[in-house]
This record gives sequence, C-alpha cells and structure tokens, in this order.
Amino acid sequence: MQTFDICVYGESASGVIAAIQSARLGKRVVLVSKNQHVGGLVTSGLTATDMNRNDMVGGLTREFYQRIYTYYLNPAVWKNQTRDEFFIKSLKRTYKGKNDERQMQWVYESKVAEKIMLDMLKEAGVKLWTNERLRLKNGVKKAGKQIVAITMESGKTVKAKVFIDATYEGDLMAQAGISYTVGRESNAAYNETLNGYRINYSQGADLTAIDPYTEAGNKKSGLLPYIDKKPAAEQGAKDKKVQAYCYRLTLTDDPDNRVKVQKPANYNPLWYEVLVRRIQLNPELTLQKIITLTPMPNRKTDTNHLDFFGASYDYAEADYQKRKEIEQLHRDYALGMLWLLEHDPRIPEHIRKEMSDWGLAKDEFEDTANFPGQIYVREARRMVGEYVMVEKNIIKQNRENAQHAVGVGTYALDCHYVSKVMDKNGKLRFEGTIFKPTVPYPISYYSLTPKKKECSNLLVPVCLSASHVAYSSIRMEPVYMVLGQSAAVAASMAIDENTPVQDIAYDHLAKKLLDLKQIIEPAKIKSN
Repeated sequence: MQTFDICVYGESASGVIAAIQSARLGKRVVLVSKNQHVGGLVTSGLTATDMNRNDMVGGLTREFYQRIYTYYLNPAVWKNQTRDEFFIKSLKRTYKGKNDERQMQWVYESKVAEKIMLDMLKEAGVKLWTNERLRLKNGVKKAGKQIVAITMESGKTVKAKVFIDATYEGDLMAQAGISYTVGRESNAAYNETLNGYRINYSQGADLTAIDPYTEAGNKKSGLLPYIDKKPAAEQGAKDKKVQAYCYRLTLTDDPDNRVKVQKPANYNPLWYEVLVRRIQLNPELTLQKIITLTPMPNRKTDTNHLDFFGASYDYAEADYQKRKEIEQLHRDYALGMLWLLEHDPRIPEHIRKEMSDWGLAKDEFEDTANFPGQIYVREARRMVGEYVMVEKNIIKQNRENAQHAVGVGTYALDCHYVSKVMDKNGKLRFEGTIFKPTVPYPISYYSLTPKKKECSNLLVPVCLSASHVAYSSIRMEPVYMVLGQSAAVAASMAIDENTPVQDIAYDHLAKKLLDLKQIIEPAKIKSN
C-alpha cells in the first residue's frame, strides 16, 4: 500500500489539472490513469475546444491554453504550413500577438497537448501511475463515511486523505456507494422543460421522407438497425438512455502524413443506410454537412459527428470487458462511415472525391494505429450530491443562479441525438437533441461533493451532480478542467483543516481560488 495526501483517479484533463494544483499546494499526489496516457478527450482528438467564452477561463486551465499558444509561436513546429497560413487561410482569423485572447490558443494537435500536460505534471512533482484500473468489485475500502483506500486490478493499493474521481464514467464514485443516476430524468423531477424523452418535431423533419425498413418499401423486412419500433414514452418522460458517443478522429490531407482509412473487418452497411438514403434525397449535401472537419495545425482536423445513435446506453455501468466491446463498436462505426463516404457508389461523386483527400494522421496516436484511444463519453453516471445543478441554473430567462460558485459554464445546452425512433404516424424521427444558447452562469461547489451522509472525503468534478439538461451545458472539457482545479483546492483545505469536504469554509475557498486567478462566477471576472 502506498500513502498520499490526495489520490486523483482518472486521467481526464480535469484529473490532470486537479493533480497539478494539489501538488503545487504542497500535497503528496498520485494521478491514476487507466491507460498509458493523460488528458482524456483533450489529448485524444477533441482539439477544437468547446469554449465560446475564453474570457471566462482562468487559473491552471488558462495556463494550459497559454502554453499551447506559446508552443505554436515557434516557427519550427509548423511542419507543412506557417502559423499565419493556418490562422488566416484555415480558421479565417488572425492571432495578433501578446494581447490576443489572453495569449491562449484553443486549437492544437493531440500529441502537443499531452506533452504539455506531462511537462506540467512533472514540474509539479505528481506521481503518475499508468495502466491501472480500479477493481470494480471491492475496489473501495471505507471506514464509516470516509474512503480509506482504493485497490487496482493489479493489486496496487492507494491510501489517501481525500480522493478525487475525475473519470468520465464515475467508477470510484459508484464503488464508494454514492448516489447517482444514468439517463434522463423526467421533466417533473426538477421542474424542467427540456429533460426526458424528446421526439424532435422541429429538427430533422427531412427524415420523415426516409424509408426506415431494411428493404425499402417492405415492412416485413424489419426496421433498420438501431431504430426503435415505436415511441418508448411520452414527451418528457424519464429513461435510461444517454446521448450518442463517438470518437473524435484526427484526419489529414497531407499525403506524406496520411494513412488511408481501411474498411473495418466488422463493417455493417446497414448501420449507415439511413444516412445513405438521406444523402440520396439531398444530393447537394457536402461532406462538411455530414461530418464536421475543423482545421487543426499542420493540416489536420478535429473530426466530429461520427455519432453512433443508440450504441452507448449500457456503457456507464458496464464492466471493463463490455466497455471494450462498445468502444470497438464505435471504432468500427467511425472508420466504416469514413470508408463508406469515400467508396460507396451510392454516395455522390463530389462527396467521395472530397473524402478521398483525407486519412488518419500518421504522426498522431502512434501506439493505437493512429486512432484516438479515448471514446467521447458525452454523458455517463451523474452524481446526486449535496446540490444538483438543474435547468433553472443554466437558462437565460428567469434564471436562479447557483450559490457557492467555483467555476463558470458558458456553453449552450447541447445534447446530441439520443435515438432514432418511429413516431406515432410511422415516420422516422431523431430523438433527444437539445441546443439552446445561454449566457455565463456559476457552478456550485456543492455539485462536486457527495451527500455528507454518504462520503466526506470525495470530490467529483466530471460526473458531478447535475440533471441531464444542466449537464448538457456543463460537460465541456475546459469547464471540467476548471472544476478539477477547484476540487483540488477544496481537497487541500479539507486536509489542512481536518474536516469533511462539505464543511470547508466556502468564503475561504473562494478567496483561495481568486488568488489563483480562477474565475468562479461571471461577476468576479473584473477582480482578476
């Protein structure tokens, strides 16, 4: 058994920032990664950062993006285009210099981000354990309300004073007996309007013209895969479904750095039949209207919208083997979709020609066949803690601000489609999406803490306490990172004061965060 002050379980960017901050505060810290990498999605393809208000990002998260900015000031790192060519020609904007966006850069290469995170961890003196996973049975030892130690599948055991669960799945939280939920609450649960089962009658209306049967026009052939036979519930009703997962692939059109996408061994053309029929009905569609290719430095892309509707429902509570199977399914789906867009003769020639320019980047993810290692878990377990962030804390109109702020959310309420369904009229619909812009809002410290009666020395900055609706906005990587830093400061205070994480003095926490240049609520930005 090895003993530390703070154990951060989970190699997400939130976990990395939490570990760095804990160590900078003089604590003995271990960061436990389930693989040989750090950074989660931030270093695994999601390199077009979901942050619409960079002025609301402070502290260590700002420092990370400033280091990205500084790295790309060096002309030597631009291998096949200049910095000006990238920003002016690709992103259609300029980065003016020292005063531009607080010297932060929001687009980058995955391998660059991971190197910077590893440098920051080393500088802070964080102990890093790689390829270690929590035992999913009897992996957490508690004494009363306190976690005493956690044990890995390898047998390695960590004893710590405070634990931070920074995983996307919430495995430590669940093993510790903390209340949580998976899926969508009913609208009635928290007096919300956007929660629960939601057939989209205003969006995706063109889908109703698509024949949903395996053999077009033949109902006896059965529905295509992953289409629900009938609406599963009334609008706004609760269920266990989560929004679609995907991989954020890094593609390049540089022939010298390109690995052409191969047809997966498990290729299933029926997975894409709805897409093919949609394209046939709308032949003017461009590749960019089907998948989103956001330019990254050195002729690379962050590739989005390879979403596999209906394939992610079981992931959150699955064991490691089942998760591996679901990840492989999504991998096959992503590669298969790209292969189809380039090779299927039913796809218009202009799309196939454009897709033929692209392939996987040879110099990224070299240990995983140039494919990102982290699946995009957009939503898994969500804690039910001391405070639950809900719709009224996020929306612009008649908002009720959460108190005890430790970070700011700014992104729209944004839930990707959840499922494909047949409506009551026998028409195909996509179900579950939410997109509703908001303005910056505070996130409560007590949404990071379990209920005191359940655990007194655990903080959860990723699978935090929020309804499905609220989480759809909070779930952005820079916000996770900000909350990771705030959790680390709170953990250090709890140790210094020998008190439960729920009982630290919030006023003191807020002051410490502001001293560290954290932005904890919109009204506090000018004081930084």
